[in-house]
Amino acid sequence: MVTLEALQDDIYRGVNQSYVCDRSIELYKTPACQGLVTQADIGHSLHVLEIAKNQSAIRVRICKDDYLGWIAAERIHDLTLADSAYQAPTLSAAEIQSRLPQVIAFAQAAMAVPNTYLWGGTTAPNYDCSGLVQSAFMSAGIQLPRDSYQQEDFTQRITRAELQPGDLIFFGTPERTTHVALYIGKGNYIHSSGQDTGRNGIGIDSIDDLSEPVSASYHALLRCFGRVVESYQPTGRC
Repeated sequence: MVTLEALQDDIYRGVNQSYVCDRSIELYKTPACQGLVTQADIGHSLHVLEIAKNQSAIRVRICKDDYLGWIAAERIHDLTLADSAYQAPTLSAAEIQSRLPQVIAFAQAAMAVPNTYLWGGTTAPNYDCSGLVQSAFMSAGIQLPRDSYQQEDFTQRITRAELQPGDLIFFGTPERTTHVALYIGKGNYIHSSGQDTGRNGIGIDSIDDLSEPVSASYHALLRCFGRVVESYQPTGRC
């Protein structure tokens, strides 16, 4: 059983241990466990970085995408010591291309069950925009960074004319991407959008037919298009 004492001892001795999630675990912005930023799903690996002074929370890094956050201390009972160091998959552009139908199928299946938009959501049934995209690619063994602006930086820039199913569409301001969607063909994209300007969940919209208010709203925020040509390689130790 994983204990706070064992974790603290590993940190003190500089032991590089990674742990596997037995259940989905929420990661928060602060050690008070406020502000959901992401989730680690069953089977995902975490690396422990520090324990809060009051021992109420543990700061961790998700191995697959280097994402940082705090988990509640009691969630250590949902962790198991990893048998071996985490190894990220390495894929060619051709291998990724062959798996894109699986990526799209995952997003469509996620839309088919009741869901709502959840800021920080990366596990079923409730996702945020980049969480849905990341999870859809992860279902096909392709790793992406966590946030939409990170995903934009990670992809190969393409033009509208080059857009193919499985490519990503980015929305936001001239300064920064704030939303991402998965292109599924014929001018349509699937995404998880919020209640104020979207559908409060996963839905399909268009970059061509702007008669639908949600499509028109996001088209006004259109930034660029990107293609995933590699699987993300974490920089942190795990």
